[in-house]
Amino acid sequence: MQPGTTTNLARTDPPFRADHVGSLLRPPELLAARSEHAAGRLDDAGLRAAEDGAVTDVVAMQEEIGLQSATDGEFRRTSWHMDFIYRLGGISKTGDQLEVKMRNASGQNNFTSAGMAVTGKVRLEQPIFADDFGYLASQVRTATPKLTIPSPSMVYARGGSAVIDRSVYPDLEEFWADLSGAYADQVSAVYDLGCRYLQLDDTALAYLNDPAHRADLAAKGDDPETQHLRYIRQINAAIAGRPADMKVTTHMCRGNYRSSWAAEGGYDHVAEALFGELAVDGFFCEFDDERSGGFEPLRFVPKGKQVVLGLVTTKTGEPEDADALKRRIDEAAKYVPLDQLCLSPQCGFSSTVEGNALSVEQEKAKLALIARVARDVWG
Repeated sequence: MQPGTTTNLARTDPPFRADHVGSLLRPPELLAARSEHAAGRLDDAGLRAAEDGAVTDVVAMQEEIGLQSATDGEFRRTSWHMDFIYRLGGISKTGDQLEVKMRNASGQNNFTSAGMAVTGKVRLEQPIFADDFGYLASQVRTATPKLTIPSPSMVYARGGSAVIDRSVYPDLEEFWADLSGAYADQVSAVYDLGCRYLQLDDTALAYLNDPAHRADLAAKGDDPETQHLRYIRQINAAIAGRPADMKVTTHMCRGNYRSSWAAEGGYDHVAEALFGELAVDGFFCEFDDERSGGFEPLRFVPKGKQVVLGLVTTKTGEPEDADALKRRIDEAAKYVPLDQLCLSPQCGFSSTVEGNALSVEQEKAKLALIARVARDVWG
């Protein structure tokens, strides 16, 4: 494919040719409102109003630049995954501090967060992010509203078997069954709310490609050679009952916190089972630099599945070259047909409230570039 060539392969179902992972940089006004709320100078209603206004604006931005999907930027969350996990029945926040080892080009950039424990039977007590999705759906005009939630894998990966009360789950198979059951209830509930595009965000599967993380897993008593098979089974169980008109994707990255990452390595370790067995409609894969490996693992992607190439980095504001992106799409097309490919950033711009090291203007420019390149490549 030569730069500028149009192939007329636009998509009407998710994932779309130009897509994005979900989280977006919080605008300064929203960050200020959150600070005021934390200090007790702004009530819950005031914070909700500030969030509503920010979501309205960011949905309009996504539609303005030509994206076919829109999220609420995860503006109401502090963390992409824990805000969801803590709302599951049976999950408790603990006073333990969990240190997550992150790094970037400058060195270590670790962060700590509260721990969690499984202290009761895991269940869905009420639909999670229901009001958030409802507001998002009310604001879209041309785009499909997308809900992003952490995958079932993340509940286990957060602390492993050590955080599961064995008096509640003497048999861990019961934990896994309840976990997938809770997720199945969430999938059904958000479908009833009108959600037709659901994304399951998962770092656990990507981390398993890093030998250091596999060693950590082994030290905790799990089998790093087969753990990805467990995660795949549980995700499949969670989404098995979804209606045919609900599209589900998964996003797999190696960590994203203030322009830092936690793992390195290509998708080789998990690729054959992941692409061949995970029953999602599309895979958002991180391919923004050499730490993500090459496109060779995509040879396992079967017909009928989409791969969203995360070629545009959210780690820096440096703009990508459009022709270079097209050449990389050509490279990926050697392993999976062009009509099964899409384009996106490699991760979210703000997986946590702090955000990555770039400006809102740079973020918008990157999303606009993705939309423009996708039009050039697929029409």
